[in-house]
Amino acid sequence: MGKKSEANNVELEIREEHDTDIKKRETWTNKIDFLLACIGFSVGLGNVWRFPYLCYKNGGGAFLIPYFLLVIIGGVPLFYLECAVGQFMGLSGFRAWAICPLFQGIGISSTIVVFFLNCYYNIILCWSFYYMFSSFALELPWAKCGKWWNTENCYDFDQAESPFVKNITNAPNFTKLLCSNESRTYISVYNISGMETNMTHVNESCIPKHLRLDSVQEFWENKVLNISNGIEPENMGEIKWDLALTLLFAWVVVYCCICKGIKSSGKVMYVTATSPYLFMAALLIRNSVLPGARDGVIFYLKPDLSKLGDMEVWVDAGTQIFFSYSIAIGALTALGSYNKFNHNSYRDCIIFACANSGTSFFAGFIIFTILGHMADKQGVDIADVAAGGPGLAFIAYPKAVSLMPGAPVWSILFFLMLILLGLDSQFVGVEGVISAIVDQWPNLLRRGYRKEIFIGIVCICNFFIGLSMVTRGGMYVFQLFDYYSGSKIILFIAFFECIAISWIYGVRRFYDNIEMMLGYRINPYMMIAWSFSSPIFCMAVFIMSVVNYSELDYKRPTKAKYLFPSWAVGVGWGMAAFAAVWIPLMIIYRFVKMGFSRETLNFLLKPQGLKNHQLRPQDRPAVREDITGNPATKYVVDNNPPPYHEKGGSANPGYQSEDGLNTKL
Repeated sequence: MGKKSEANNVELEIREEHDTDIKKRETWTNKIDFLLACIGFSVGLGNVWRFPYLCYKNGGGAFLIPYFLLVIIGGVPLFYLECAVGQFMGLSGFRAWAICPLFQGIGISSTIVVFFLNCYYNIILCWSFYYMFSSFALELPWAKCGKWWNTENCYDFDQAESPFVKNITNAPNFTKLLCSNESRTYISVYNISGMETNMTHVNESCIPKHLRLDSVQEFWENKVLNISNGIEPENMGEIKWDLALTLLFAWVVVYCCICKGIKSSGKVMYVTATSPYLFMAALLIRNSVLPGARDGVIFYLKPDLSKLGDMEVWVDAGTQIFFSYSIAIGALTALGSYNKFNHNSYRDCIIFACANSGTSFFAGFIIFTILGHMADKQGVDIADVAAGGPGLAFIAYPKAVSLMPGAPVWSILFFLMLILLGLDSQFVGVEGVISAIVDQWPNLLRRGYRKEIFIGIVCICNFFIGLSMVTRGGMYVFQLFDYYSGSKIILFIAFFECIAISWIYGVRRFYDNIEMMLGYRINPYMMIAWSFSSPIFCMAVFIMSVVNYSELDYKRPTKAKYLFPSWAVGVGWGMAAFAAVWIPLMIIYRFVKMGFSRETLNFLLKPQGLKNHQLRPQDRPAVREDITGNPATKYVVDNNPPPYHEKGGSANPGYQSEDGLNTKL
């Protein structure tokens, strides 16, 4: 009885979607649109600040070995798996995973993860807009000390004679203040001929080396963030309205990019996905001639092989691959679902992998050349030169542009590039949420301007959640979202994606489906990866991350390491659990609704809603026999299925057939 009711519900939804008042589901206008969308979405701010930061954190070049190894084992296979599922089903979110009803909760979990990601990812865009607007000045505000937000520890490294010498204010030219060590201060007086005549210990203090802060660092912490001492309610402080306005502006830009759907946003990506590379090349050329740049490159490329025995290095490499390849957050399934049924997404996957990992590697040179220069100026090791986390992009990069002739112009262009990198990632992420919900209730949301209104509501909700991250304690909220909702839990989701396709739907059957779409058999390595290496990779990294788990902290220069309170850690785990719980919860829900029986289990192990063009010839009799007498037999209406390909390709119809259920390719 439960199975019959389920089929009736699906049939009702299909009839409703064929209502003439419901808008058709969009597809990409040109073949290159999908590739640019994938590059634009996944190649973004994470490649600029997260990958170099993890190299910086894990000893430089040692991190590259596990990273590229795990790209082959898990990154590329899982990326293509999600794109292929979306393209084959022609749907996203919950409805796409009707290919394996038992694990249909994957669609809900991934949608929740990308919703959390959208909440905090746009904060980085907000910071980027803030820096770009601040660059419209004759002199960059972070270039020198002496501003109202600078402290007594601000030190102008560019004007110092050495890391240990600083002029006394208003003193004669032949008087110098010399820090002989990190705790005591001496004054040396020189005569006009340059000979030392006197040296006296004084109580006045020049800045000890271990307390010195660059003006860029202080602009970031004191002016942009006005950061407090923690996430506790008494430390959260007021909303910084300058950041709140830039956050609002960022969401308005995102809405304007996506409100008309993928056909308009796809055109935007022609600019946002390609133009940043030109500026990155110019920035690298400039950085390469700075003193200390060579040391930075050596630190980046020279592996500390002892680090390979550190479990955390492998965990960071695995989670970075998931982050930069945008795996298990639902957006790739959404992008693939807009492809035509016979689009060559396999080719695009290989090109994308080269572009994504190549950009991460390339961005590392830009970061480490300037870190090497900053370390050379400050007289410290590269590992100690800047704080970790997203602040790296807002400390190292602003420092780089401040050293260029015509610094304000370069700064404007740089942060415009950063905005372009982040924008396409952000609006594809929002599109992942929108498409999942619209596909679930098309009869409600594809009428008139309802979809545009719904997109606006989602953006407003994200904006109000983001306001908590533009308070004085906002950086700590940002770290909480990033650490718990956007990292380890996606490994858990990806594992069940592999199990659903390889071991329940059938990896050989899915390979046949891909051949139906592409017209040729893809490399058998993918079959091995989906069945064995990728799920093992997901679970191994997940287990290592649990074993190696350390509670969230935040490090700031010259400050003691801040440990997040237990209640904040509980909130973080609550967000992660809320995303993951839908996979087992939907299994329980289905059995409760349909009854605990073998018949129910068999029903949940078989794909639902497949139509003629999605069935292999050998599947056709079995499907008809299994559901004879059930309304679901209406999914199979033609004994002579149409060919898999037509000249010029065709739309991926999903549930969008115009001619009843006899969908033409």
